[in-house]
Amino acid sequence: MSHYEERLERDLSLIKQQASLLAKRVDEALSAAVRALLSGDDKLAYATVLGDQWINAQNRKLDRMCHAFIGVHLPSAGHLRLMTAMMHANVALERVGDYAVTIARESVHLAKRPDALIKREVELLAGESRQMFKQAICAFLDGNAEKARATMIMADQVERTFDVVFADLVTEGENFSIEDLFAYLGVFNSLERVSDQAKNICEETVFAVTGHTKANKAFRILFIDDDNTLLGPIAETVARKNFPEGGEFHSLGRQAGALAPDVVRLLQDAGVDLDRHEPRALNLSLRDLADFHVIVSLQGPVKSYVENIPFHTAALEWDVGGAVAADLPDEQRRARYEAMTREIAVQVSNLMSTLRGGEID
Repeated sequence: MSHYEERLERDLSLIKQQASLLAKRVDEALSAAVRALLSGDDKLAYATVLGDQWINAQNRKLDRMCHAFIGVHLPSAGHLRLMTAMMHANVALERVGDYAVTIARESVHLAKRPDALIKREVELLAGESRQMFKQAICAFLDGNAEKARATMIMADQVERTFDVVFADLVTEGENFSIEDLFAYLGVFNSLERVSDQAKNICEETVFAVTGHTKANKAFRILFIDDDNTLLGPIAETVARKNFPEGGEFHSLGRQAGALAPDVVRLLQDAGVDLDRHEPRALNLSLRDLADFHVIVSLQGPVKSYVENIPFHTAALEWDVGGAVAADLPDEQRRARYEAMTREIAVQVSNLMSTLRGGEID
């Protein structure tokens, strides 16, 4: 190994050591903040807040080391990707440190400590988020893209846990003051955001190792209507046909109706094949509903179907027309179904464009 290569590897090793030290301190701050919250230890909470100054200083040091590495070694390919990823991961570490401070600050202002349910759920959410964070850091420092990809999957579980915890917090709301209720919401949100930053670190790992950037997100969308025999199935079929790689599309009804053979025939003429569709009723738990990024009602208010919208789920209502009179001539009914299908297709396209930030391939 040449002198230049030895110096490059030495500088790279020092940067990784700094990142490892910083990540360890950030995780310790997060752990201390949660302990302070659950135990009512204000001294520990204030120590965590003040300790963030050290974390911020080390963040700046790591940033300087990365810039110096680029300036001295003029890296290309893998080393340049690693430095880019390292600086992005450094931002994620700083934010996780800030979440620890938020939890500690909320702790000292609580009038009432968490009851058994809230305590258990704080521990659960904190445990899941910290485990994901530690795995993400390990994958990043090891340059293990496969471990990073596996760790990213954990974010969905953390999000589902948050939705259940949020619903329980609302149910328990009468036991807390408004101030404490918002404080606990801030704590849960901070813990959930730790998993978001861990996922960002995993994505930077994949980029550093493979050069692959973040893939388009696959969205899960649920269409609901009265009986799952017309509007919802049309939307589901159109979405799957027009956006096969855009996500997962499902439809359910308030109840499961019966498909009319003549309607199926006329819709086939309109380009919508429901021959194999089996109407299904909406019978999902809050945890199941939380798996969907968007719930779209095609007949009436969403809350007439789903009383409690999961925290991370967006609820939309589309006016795409109602029932088509059965006594109309087939030609007029076919035209109505074609117009309905076109309107739904436009709405689906607009939704996918919004979800993808205006980019539709």
